[in-house]
Formats: sequence, structure tokens, C-alpha cells
Amino acid sequence: MSDNLFAGLPRSTLENEHFLELLSRPGLRIERIVSTGQANPPGYWYDQPDGEWVLLVQGEARLRFADEAGDRRLVAGDFVDIAAHRRHRVEWTQAEPPTVWLAIHYAA
Repeated sequence: MSDNLFAGLPRSTLENEHFLELLSRPGLRIERIVSTGQANPPGYWYDQPDGEWVLLVQGEARLRFADEAGDRRLVAGDFVDIAAHRRHRVEWTQAEPPTVWLAIHYAA
């Protein structure tokens, strides 16, 4: 059986990001994230115990890392590997078309 990453995309009026787990195995989790203009609240930083490789599939976004001076602008096709406990945040996401991420979380 196969599926499609773009199947069942939520509407662009979501209040929160939409997370869909695509695959989970010990030490590995793959998810689709759909953002429709969301950003992290001021002062909020992700500090995850596992690594995360993320690919921006559609849309645009800006990520911020605590150890970098400015934002990183991401467009479709851009990817980044985020080490475990590397503090980061989502500064901005494009609402239309929805921003679609493929995130691979892996044991560090």
C-alpha cells in the first residue's frame, strides 16, 4: 500500500500546526507537519532529546537557532539536521500555500 504526503492536507485556517505520524520504530519517528502561519511564542525554544532532520517540502519558513545571530530562511527543498538539545524555534511559516515539513526524529 502507498500513500501521498499531500493527501488530506488540513485547511489553511488551523489555529495550531497539524502533526501526522507516518512511521514509528524504536529510535525513529517520521512525521508530516503542516503549518499555516504559525510560529513559536516569543521566548519559547525547542530543546529536544533526539536529533531531527527536517525537509521543507512546500511553502516557506524561518527557523531560529539559539546559537546563531539571525534567522534561517527555508524554501521548498531546503533541509536541516538539528542535533539533540540544539535550541531552536520557528519564527514564521507561510500560510498559503500551507507549509509542509517532513521531519525525521532519530535517537541521538
